[in-house]
Amino acid sequence: MMWTTPKVVRSGATNLAEVSESTVGSTTARADASNEASTLPLTGERTVPGIPEENYWFRRHEVVYRDLLPRCADRAVLEAGSGEGYGANMIADVATKVTGLDYDTSAVEHVRARYPRVEMLHGNLAELPLADESVDTVVNFQVIEHLWDQAQFLRECHRVLRPGGELLVSTPNRITFSPGRDTPLNPFHTRELNAAELTELLVEAGFRVALMTGVHHGPRLRDLDAKHGGSFIDAQIERALAGEPWPEALARDVEGIDVDDFVLREADIDTSLDLVAVAIKDPLK
Repeated sequence: MMWTTPKVVRSGATNLAEVSESTVGSTTARADASNEASTLPLTGERTVPGIPEENYWFRRHEVVYRDLLPRCADRAVLEAGSGEGYGANMIADVATKVTGLDYDTSAVEHVRARYPRVEMLHGNLAELPLADESVDTVVNFQVIEHLWDQAQFLRECHRVLRPGGELLVSTPNRITFSPGRDTPLNPFHTRELNAAELTELLVEAGFRVALMTGVHHGPRLRDLDAKHGGSFIDAQIERALAGEPWPEALARDVEGIDVDDFVLREADIDTSLDLVAVAIKDPLK
């Protein structure tokens, strides 16, 4: 996702968001919610819908929800790190129950006000506030790269999943997202992963990796790469960091991106933009 000025974070924090100290409300939608509840500020740490300049990153995230949605059908689902909540709301179309969890209290309040089908919890991803074997699916999209203790989080996912349950994970591919760098390019990321590293973490946490696939540009986005100097992504980041008005052609191309402009495929995993894994908690034999 796009980012802005880096934040200073507390050592040992699990989620990089600087959270407010506001009181967390009830899980039911409030009829008197303020207009502020309808939008969540774009901090650079998460993507939100409805912002033209952010549309590329939003659609790049949305396509993973769309393609993995059938895996959530008729299941009790936890979205760990639900952010703005649009994904949890998509999952609510097919799941029997959706629980959202986030460390940022402003995001928790926002989801409760805007997406009443989601039962929203405030908590730390290193200590999931759910009972053992209480959910069928855990969704964690574009979050694990923000966590200080990724292994502990995955162990917690394994604990709350029922036998046979699935963990669905997406994360930027370190090879293409921060090429040639020892530290992540995005200041909100603690550790980025390649496919082999993500697989190793999942296996060490007790999972069997059933699928490792990746998000790639489709034909129209490859054409836009060529049109904008070889990298449509770099063209956007350059304008965002410059803090200057976007060229009309770039703004128009970004606003026109749709989920169908991305494809998920298992081939060429190391050239993918984002990694997408399906991990299974196998029943004990």
